[in-house]
Amino acid sequence: TPQGSENIFMRVPGVYSTQVGYAGGDIENPSYQDVCTGATKHNEVVRVIYDPEKVSYSQLLKYFWEKHDPTTLNQQGNDFGTQYRSGIYYYTERQRELAEATKERYAKVIGPASWGRSISTEIVPAPTFYYAENYHQQYDAKPNARGYCGLRPLGVELDISGLEEAQDLMADA
Repeated sequence: TPQGSENIFMRVPGVYSTQVGYAGGDIENPSYQDVCTGATKHNEVVRVIYDPEKVSYSQLLKYFWEKHDPTTLNQQGNDFGTQYRSGIYYYTERQRELAEATKERYAKVIGPASWGRSISTEIVPAPTFYYAENYHQQYDAKPNARGYCGLRPLGVELDISGLEEAQDLMADA
């Protein structure tokens, strides 16, 4: 769920801001009700604004992979529907390369934790982001929040050592 994902990232040192929204669908400015029908093809997403001097993109990807189940197609925990698909939406070729590299690494280590399922995460160019309604923003930080998080991580760690350095060397070549 986007609220659960937002909660993961908003606590990471170097992350300045998180916003819950919708992306990847067929209509402009969808509402939560529109997205829940599945007809708009939007995904519920979290946009993360961060300082790359304090947290690397690879570190954010590590949180992404480790804090949800990327093997359940159109599902996060008990939440079902196309709006709950796992996705990474990149802005640069370097981000795409790192997303693909971490996906490949994670696929190799998830083993039995995945119950025989493959990673279903889509990795595509960032579509237009539409803010979700105010009541979705910073949901877990609100008074009387129900504390629901539909994410069910696999409990498997991802080794990201060497990823940023390799990309930095390629960029300098």
